[in-house]
Amino acid sequence: MRYYLIAGEASGDLHASNLMKALTEVDPEANFRFLGGGLMEAAGGTLVKHYREMAYMGFIPVLMNLRTILHNMKMCQDDIRAYQPDVVILIDYPGFNLKIAKYVKKVLQLPVYYYISPKIWAWKKYRINDFRRYIDKMFCILPFEKGFYRGLGYPVDYVGNPTVDAVARFIERQDDLSDTFLEEEKLTKKPVLALLAGSRRQEIKDNLPTMLEVAAAFPDYQPVIAGAPGIDETYYAQYIGSHPVKIVFGKTYSLLYHSKAALVTSGTATLETSLFKVPQVVCYYTPLGKIAGFVFRNFFHTKYISLVNLIAGKEVVQELFADRFSQAAIRAELSRILYDMEYRNYMLSGYDHVILTLGTPGASERTARLIYQYLHI
Repeated sequence: MRYYLIAGEASGDLHASNLMKALTEVDPEANFRFLGGGLMEAAGGTLVKHYREMAYMGFIPVLMNLRTILHNMKMCQDDIRAYQPDVVILIDYPGFNLKIAKYVKKVLQLPVYYYISPKIWAWKKYRINDFRRYIDKMFCILPFEKGFYRGLGYPVDYVGNPTVDAVARFIERQDDLSDTFLEEEKLTKKPVLALLAGSRRQEIKDNLPTMLEVAAAFPDYQPVIAGAPGIDETYYAQYIGSHPVKIVFGKTYSLLYHSKAALVTSGTATLETSLFKVPQVVCYYTPLGKIAGFVFRNFFHTKYISLVNLIAGKEVVQELFADRFSQAAIRAELSRILYDMEYRNYMLSGYDHVILTLGTPGASERTARLIYQYLHI
């Protein structure tokens, strides 16, 4: 069968590549064409455009690059029409993907499946109307999403979480191989403090300087930055300055595997950190913090921003964002998770609950089987 996939970010590239491998197992004749990244390309098929040429986030960047975005959208539509796939599979990235879904359903009348639901449960519940009209099947990776959509009268499949799969595979490999990460990265014997400042330039600009100042208050720990894909070391250098900090690229899981604690921006990284059972402080800068905090508390549909707390259904990790974001607050919370053993153990116990709720590995395989099954009904 012919599969057309669209992933607009690094995480989507990862999850889509694993889905492609799983689809090849259930469908040996699978043929892939996609907008995505290098991991998808390595899985096989034809890369039409790299996600780095598509990833514009936020109102101002989107406005400034509107002509490019519209060109990419038209190119994608034309490419799908020429390819005539058996199904179009969208991976997160809703701003772009939902517009493509509308075209594919209304004009081409092809099946559209969505893997990894956009986070409409946070504040864009109205998008459910687009899903009803344009998305034939939704495969969710967060346990609470199934109940959320059921409440809106839209049936979905919960398939497990691909991050669980990725972490489980990594840990299994670590148990089988000799561990040379600390030596390769020339790290000292001090316990490691991981700094995960985000995957986008603006996130790094907003969060990394404060993270570095906080880390400097804990000289018994060595801070190590997890470098984001597609962002080179020179970009980090302007914020690192004279701080004695290491930076590693392509080794975030190795870093977490060896870390005592972590400062983490919101996103998938908070979940990855919990799966490695590393106590963390979630810290995310937003402009106009007091206004952002007011908007979140009064207009969002959820109490939390981190996946850890959302899955747990309670506050397992502290979320220091908007008007709660400050160097002093982050430093105080980091001190608690490092030195208050009762508090640290409470967080680790919360992680155990999250891991149990997520279920066993196998999200990509379950999704691939369902896709193949639904296409043959």
